[in-house]
Amino acid sequence: MADSMNEMLRSDMRCEGLLECFHDLKGIDKQIFQLLNDGDEALTVDEIAEEIDRERSTAYRAVQRLLSAGFLQKEQVNYDQGGYYHVYRPRDAEEIAQEMQRMLNDWYAKMGNLIGEFSEKYADEGAQAEPVET
Repeated sequence: MADSMNEMLRSDMRCEGLLECFHDLKGIDKQIFQLLNDGDEALTVDEIAEEIDRERSTAYRAVQRLLSAGFLQKEQVNYDQGGYYHVYRPRDAEEIAQEMQRMLNDWYAKMGNLIGEFSEKYADEGAQAEPVET
């Protein structure tokens, strides 16, 4: 991941990079998101862990990050004899994209305000500074 906006703009970013850029998600998170998007069925954490060949606890933490970021939905499945388990599926990609667009718009507005503040602060100070003789 690029450290500065200048680096980010010059890098060759792919759409999966949005997951990292917007939500600070890790490689395993992207792998799980891709797995769930490629499949037709919702999966349990155990099934996800088996598919990506990782420990259950590692898969669980990644699923929790994806849930917190709003990329997955969790559903409860009840057993007939009592008890339940959870399965996970990706949320609608268009909804996620709209949320990222709103987040980007908010960020853009904040950056615009900061640039305006920078201009006001340093333009005024620069105009009052004594010229440097050479």
